[in-house]
Amino acid sequence: MERERLVIVGAGMSALRLLEELKGRCPGRYNVTVVGAEPEPAYNRVLLSSLLAGEASDEDLALKERAWYAASGFRLLTGAEVRSLDRAEKRLTLRDGRVQAYDRLVLATGSEAIRLPLPGAHLAQVLTFRDRCDAMKLKALAGEGRRAVVIGGGLLGLEAAFGLAKLGSAVTVVHLMDRLMERQLDLKGAATLRRALEAKGIAFALSAQSAEILGETAVTGLRLSSGEVLLADMVVMACGVRPNVSLARAAGLEVGRGTLVDDAMRTSDPNVFAIGECAEHRGVVYGLVAPAYEHAAALAAHLAGDGGGAYGGSLLSTNLKVSGVSVFSAGAVEAEEGDETITLADPGHGHYRKFVVRDDRLVGAILVGEASDGLWYLDLIAGGEPLGGLRDDLAFGRSFAAAA
Repeated sequence: MERERLVIVGAGMSALRLLEELKGRCPGRYNVTVVGAEPEPAYNRVLLSSLLAGEASDEDLALKERAWYAASGFRLLTGAEVRSLDRAEKRLTLRDGRVQAYDRLVLATGSEAIRLPLPGAHLAQVLTFRDRCDAMKLKALAGEGRRAVVIGGGLLGLEAAFGLAKLGSAVTVVHLMDRLMERQLDLKGAATLRRALEAKGIAFALSAQSAEILGETAVTGLRLSSGEVLLADMVVMACGVRPNVSLARAAGLEVGRGTLVDDAMRTSDPNVFAIGECAEHRGVVYGLVAPAYEHAAALAAHLAGDGGGAYGGSLLSTNLKVSGVSVFSAGAVEAEEGDETITLADPGHGHYRKFVVRDDRLVGAILVGEASDGLWYLDLIAGGEPLGGLRDDLAFGRSFAAAA
């Protein structure tokens, strides 16, 4: 009997995890083709900031060699952009005119960096920080005596800022909000983080709106809406990403912010699925790796027909990847009425911890300065068990609590 043709559009980390899951659950069941627009197989995007900072090499980013795909029975097409999806005929047309038929299709198209429509945004020194190509362009522009402005004080912006500063550039981060990482940190946690990054030579302009990128043929600066001008040789837009739903929308699939999926990661077409950053599940779009891996596991279980495959959503946690500055955040950032807040601060050492407890259960944790127990706190939040006697020692970490 001829095997079903399973085609995956996108060759990133979520697609690779799906392949690994399928190989483990139902090897050989599907005739699998992976179509990726980038020139190389999946690599570890989590390490892009380390690559920029010179703390990781191209080899460190590698996940699986091309030979692994072939040996596993997977056909890999790289540098292959999909132009259109015909759901009625169940086929994809690639940019070069090739046609790829499918029986089941998985969209793992990820997300794309948001580029602000500012005057001057067309200049060559205005970059994003999304893939390996972006990181290499930034490395080429950075260095001693170079000035960089990073627009965005979220996770990606701070990692880009640190990498550029480590390469010797003078860096200023421009952020629209009044604190860094406002989705993950409260005011005190954000202030602690800011002091730690300022100690590494990074400057900040908070509650500041970008108005215009200056320069005729090359970037010379960024003008803020206040009129202040920040001199710069490059501008990095790290102000968020949006799910890549252009293919899904053009094909008539239901989309919101992302491609809408049910608990089986199925779209509005029963033969088309979506996972990772391009998918929207129960009104939520996840822009992190861990949920994408959970998507892949759920879909693989469904495709394998082993009785699993129901995805119920993910508990988000965030880690800032900057050498010498540890940040972890999960769950509730601010307490609601009736919640208890436990804080522990050591400004002299740059440490700050905050925990939100609701009905004797941990529902949120912020760690700045020392975050080695982050996964332990995440397990406590996910488990939802009463803290009991653990509550009094919660702020001091796993080892202290275990010894108490």
